[in-house]
Amino acid sequence: MSGDRDEHAEAAADIAAVERANTAFYEAMERGDLEELSALWLPGEDLTVSCVHPGWPVLTGRGEVLRSYALIMANTEYIQFFLTDVGVSMTGDTALVTCTENILSGGPAEDGGALGPLVGQLVVATNVFRRTSDGWKLWSHHGSPVLAGTGEEEDEEPSS
Repeated sequence: MSGDRDEHAEAAADIAAVERANTAFYEAMERGDLEELSALWLPGEDLTVSCVHPGWPVLTGRGEVLRSYALIMANTEYIQFFLTDVGVSMTGDTALVTCTENILSGGPAEDGGALGPLVGQLVVATNVFRRTSDGWKLWSHHGSPVLAGTGEEEDEEPSS
């Protein structure tokens, strides 16, 4: 019976570690810390990392993925992520995190202001992590925009 408890404790510890790695990813983005963000991705090219930002093509390889984040950080004055619907599933040394990114961002200041206009966006994301000797590292990130409804019923009958 204690073997079951040990397995559950190990699984809970793994899930908590993956959740911390996932949170660290978004916090590094919020701070614009490219060095920390880079350290969160799998090292080397042995397991090719990949990334899909909303509206972008698939980016593969560490260099291409990290350049995309450098570009985003250089052109985003402010970004904050509020994660909801976070789910973690695991098998062996691979973990899958799904979540909704509720993003608030602002561009460069306009007319001497402190910050450009703030924009909100919803993105559903899947982050895949691999266990390494240095902890859980990102293998893949995929974000897809959530299309906002117009508020009108689409199946309304046209008026005559």
